[in-house]
Amino acid sequence: MKEKKKWIIGISVCVLLLVSIFFIVDHGKSNEQVVTEYFEFLKKKDYKSMYQMLNQKTVYTPSQKYFVEKYKEIYDGIGAKNIQVQILEDKDDVVKYKISMDTLCGMIKYKNKVSIRNEQIQFNKQLVMDGFSGQTTIVAQIAESPIRGRILDRTGKVLAEDGNGYSVGLVKEKLNGVDDYPQIAQFLETDVETIQKKMSASWIKNDSFVPLKTVSQQRKDEMIQQGILNISGVKISTVTIRTYPYDKVTSHIIGYVQNVNGDDLKKHKDEGYTSQSIIGRSGIEAAYEKQLRGEPGGKIVVVNNKNEVVKTLAEKGISRSGKDVRLTIDIDLQQSLYNEYQNDKSVSVALNPKTGEILALVSTPSYSNNDFVYGLSTYKWNELNNDVNQPLIARYKQTYTPGSTMKAITAVIGLETKTIDADKDIGAKDKWQKDTSWGNYYVTTLHAPTPNNLKNALTYSDNIYFARSALNIGKDNLFKYYKKLNIGNKIPFELSLNRSQYINKNQKVNDQLIADSGYGQGQILMNPIQLASIYSSFINEGTIYQPHVVQGKTKPWIKNAFSKETTKTIKEDLINVISDENGTGHAIYHQNVKLAGKTGTAELKQSQSDTTGSELGWFTVMTVDSKQPILMTTVVEDVKGRGGSGYVVEHTNVPLDLYLAK
Repeated sequence: MKEKKKWIIGISVCVLLLVSIFFIVDHGKSNEQVVTEYFEFLKKKDYKSMYQMLNQKTVYTPSQKYFVEKYKEIYDGIGAKNIQVQILEDKDDVVKYKISMDTLCGMIKYKNKVSIRNEQIQFNKQLVMDGFSGQTTIVAQIAESPIRGRILDRTGKVLAEDGNGYSVGLVKEKLNGVDDYPQIAQFLETDVETIQKKMSASWIKNDSFVPLKTVSQQRKDEMIQQGILNISGVKISTVTIRTYPYDKVTSHIIGYVQNVNGDDLKKHKDEGYTSQSIIGRSGIEAAYEKQLRGEPGGKIVVVNNKNEVVKTLAEKGISRSGKDVRLTIDIDLQQSLYNEYQNDKSVSVALNPKTGEILALVSTPSYSNNDFVYGLSTYKWNELNNDVNQPLIARYKQTYTPGSTMKAITAVIGLETKTIDADKDIGAKDKWQKDTSWGNYYVTTLHAPTPNNLKNALTYSDNIYFARSALNIGKDNLFKYYKKLNIGNKIPFELSLNRSQYINKNQKVNDQLIADSGYGQGQILMNPIQLASIYSSFINEGTIYQPHVVQGKTKPWIKNAFSKETTKTIKEDLINVISDENGTGHAIYHQNVKLAGKTGTAELKQSQSDTTGSELGWFTVMTVDSKQPILMTTVVEDVKGRGGSGYVVEHTNVPLDLYLAK
């Protein structure tokens, strides 16, 4: 009995061991798992891991490096993404599957099968792509870039469009030699090293045309007259380029295009850009790139070693031209403002206060956006970058100390909070300080009117009135309304703008700072577009419309920023700034057109005693009850000794008259 019991126990132990071994033994991956894992590596572009899963005896490529490069060339070249694999059958060590992927020219999908042995894939060329073989490859044939959409002004005048340019280049086999390079470089305003580098590119054959520079019709004619075609090997061909008819007048707002670079191709991967594409680099050209660019057509094809198409895998049809972008800009007004200030450092904003439409947006000095299309020489690029007047800066994006233009905003806040009595005479003073705690610091003014009420303080621009008013309003009320006006917030606009501010971060606020803020000094910085928009509330019964430069739906930005009663009072006072013979804006008075406005001269200096600082001249003027509503705000730098804000008032007359005469 004992022997039998031992025998049973022994059998049980063996069974348990066998069961344990069964569960411990790794039965390996299924064929389906192997294929799935392979394509997971493809999705991750881990081509090395794919190579290692293959039976090396079956792979046609001479090395792992070649395998990786070939996969990268094909899959990156066609912009493959969203790769999906479905296993259809796993039978007798053969796995059938269906694969699909999105590409630059649409979807590719096909079926294939592979053999699996010992968890290794037996390579076949269909694994790479449908139709692939040792004698073929897969390429994307993108059609020529579609016609780029035009940029138009509000009446349809062309501000940017595709036109003809001329590519000047060399044909290697027809050159006499490098001895001609210095003369060619002189014609093209470049250097010999640049030409040598381009002519040594690996793709160049003896009969290849190597483009060196694109030039305008005028420059082409000049070079021909000077004898460039007498140099053996030089060739000129017609090419499509972007042209900007108004050049410097609209450069900052329109921007320019350039050929894509490596960074562009990475950023816009799988969007159909090639090394031959152009892309918007700044301004409207960049902001509306997708709309303007259009959609290039193309095919994903299998080509043989003679570059003949043997199979089409995907096709996107013909190219579709880009769409036009129509701006709210009035190019005649834009041109007139540019003419007035082209030699100044300035920015001018003109808008329709009833809609928020930007009628003109001018930054001076300017640069030629056509130069960027044709290609800048190193000398010209350095000259632009080193220019102390900074012509490349779009000044409409910047913020500036607003000076006395802020007084109307202080006034409206005071009336809204009932801390200013518009009719009260608070007494005229030439200099003032709250108390002796301010030490040697005083607020001074050039104009101390009598009676010193709100209307006269705005008309003659009294600093002290608004310094005292700001303290009466108080920090909390001021900051509350600054926030309500979105001062410090992002300004909704098609082009990026710097944020205005009313206080530096982490800045300690004291009474002196609040007083200075009341008349537009302190730490207040205003973007000209935002300041112009705020002023529009004075003739819109308190509502501010969202500024926009591309035609579209008009919509309020800040509804009921101020009450109707308050804005009516401010409007009447700003009319007096222009109509009063001694008003600071009287030089622009028009007998037949009712105008309202405000001047401002902002001091930029290190301390109150600093006499070396510069000045900004501001002027905002707007029509009242006009069938041609317009509001213009201009700020000019360095007006000290040139009349301050009076300089701006004087130069606003011609553009305003031009617009009103339409």
